[in-house]
Amino acid sequence: MQKNITTFALFLMLTMGFKAYSQTLFDETIQLPAGYAPTTVVLPPSPLSLQVLFVGGTDIVQTTPTYGNPAGQQVAKEWHDFIGFTPDNTNQSLGWVTVNHEMILRDDKIGDGGGMTAFRLQRKQDGTLEVVDQTLPDGRTGKFFNVDFANTVGETGMNCGGIVSMVDGRIWTAEEWFNNSNTDIATGIRDTSDVVVASDIAGWNGVSLKKYQSMNWMVEIDPKTAKAIRKQYNWGRQGFEGGVIEPGNRIVYLGPDATPGFFGMFVANTPGDFTKGTLFAYKHDKQGYNWTPIWENGSMLDHNKFSNLKGATMFNRIEWVALDPKDNSVYFTETGADKPGNLWKDDAAQGGVYAPHHVARAVAQGYANPGDANYWDYYGRILKYDPVKDTVTVFLEGGPYFATSPSEANYPSKHLSNPDGLSVVQISGKSYLLVQEDLNGVTFGRTPAGVTNRTCEAFLLDLTLPNPTIDDLVRLTAVPVGAEITGGIMTSDGKSILLNSQHPNASNPFPYNHSLTFAINGLDKVDANRLGERNPFNNVDAATENSAFQVYPNPVARVVYMNETTDVALYDSNGKRVMVQRNVNQIDVAHLAAGTYFLQNAKGNTIKLQVQ
Repeated sequence: MQKNITTFALFLMLTMGFKAYSQTLFDETIQLPAGYAPTTVVLPPSPLSLQVLFVGGTDIVQTTPTYGNPAGQQVAKEWHDFIGFTPDNTNQSLGWVTVNHEMILRDDKIGDGGGMTAFRLQRKQDGTLEVVDQTLPDGRTGKFFNVDFANTVGETGMNCGGIVSMVDGRIWTAEEWFNNSNTDIATGIRDTSDVVVASDIAGWNGVSLKKYQSMNWMVEIDPKTAKAIRKQYNWGRQGFEGGVIEPGNRIVYLGPDATPGFFGMFVANTPGDFTKGTLFAYKHDKQGYNWTPIWENGSMLDHNKFSNLKGATMFNRIEWVALDPKDNSVYFTETGADKPGNLWKDDAAQGGVYAPHHVARAVAQGYANPGDANYWDYYGRILKYDPVKDTVTVFLEGGPYFATSPSEANYPSKHLSNPDGLSVVQISGKSYLLVQEDLNGVTFGRTPAGVTNRTCEAFLLDLTLPNPTIDDLVRLTAVPVGAEITGGIMTSDGKSILLNSQHPNASNPFPYNHSLTFAINGLDKVDANRLGERNPFNNVDAATENSAFQVYPNPVARVVYMNETTDVALYDSNGKRVMVQRNVNQIDVAHLAAGTYFLQNAKGNTIKLQVQ
């Protein structure tokens, strides 16, 4: 993920402000020296702007009475992954946001295992977002709320991906932390006694489960009350990552982050009622309909076993799943694993069938099948399921592949490694895939030679392109070194994309040393017809573009960077001097009230600065 925004370009972005940023972000000719990586979120200039909304390990969440402790407050967990967005149809706000926490942590107030935070947003007149105060039905009051799992459905394990219903904004969070014994979960879960299920899903109420078996389900939550509703036992126990609900509100496509991972489909008997229906696994070589039902007694608890017995198609780490409402095509990421052969050869012996593209890749590499211990899949890919043709095909292959990582000077300007997060967004009425990386490593060209500080990027890909290539990716943003970029989703008004920066390096400046949720605002001002140009987002004011004194970002929430080391003075809108600093190339404005300020350097050059 370091690869596409190369080191020198990032240096220019962070030290030369708007002008350098707009000139370099999409400049495919720039080659950079190895070893540099950003310490903040970087993105194109105006009309886009960055806004930090929620900082893990810092912001305070309101908690329910848990484990005998009274309701109160606690610092939010970290490792932000999935983002859910539920539109507010009452027009009293924009909607509710829910953020998963992959961090497995014992906590007396929040609950053991993983977690989730909910908050409500409204759009301000200046185009930015605001987290608003709420009072929930249970009496909790504040801005951020811990989603209560412990008192509702039981603890969750590593809340990773999830599902946002495009029909009605319902939210499911995915439990990815797959374990096979109570001993395995004891590091993050204190109470490992058996669980008696209370559920409205047929056949599950009153069932006794081992504690570890009560985990690894999709879990529906209510973002408005910040409470869990049910564990979706009829979707099977898997190391879940992503999923999507088609517009008819009957079919749910499911993806587990595992090797093998079985592409799943749940079909509800009644639209919108997911307590009754049938679970299927994709089987590409099945005659007629390429889906095999998984419904035998015990199959929900041992989904992989029965998928193998049915000869389902095996994939290499299915992660996020997305759907284009314009034609109902389904896209999912296959993130890949360096040497998956040993991970799925036993499943193949039980009946699982390798996906055709893996068979072809193995043969091309000189191996009999993908079960060979030397078979490699370093980059992963994006796959497409066509519901009309009932087929899964490779939509965009990761890469390009390098047996030996090239130097910066010889590194390609576009490179895709280990796509993970995935969603479909609408810009100017056109559908784009929002592709987010999560590097599996730095070898084999996933970063240039010598670069060990990984940087993950997000790209837009035009879904109207019939045969897209890596060169068709449009870089949108990159997160600080060490972080995964994930959770991408667009707000209901089409003006912002929300993203997470997960587990960044602790040495980054605040808040970029924490997992955080941020917004890219201004997407409604982007002309989709320009996407794909060298710099499609460049729309900055000419006076700012040509000024010798440059700053970034602007608007700014925390730290503003300058393209020179200088003495600076900051004035408010009334001309009152509020700050003076000597010999600096960045200043922290987080303590200032939001508003318009003027930053003047030692030469007397002045730039208007908007503090959020």
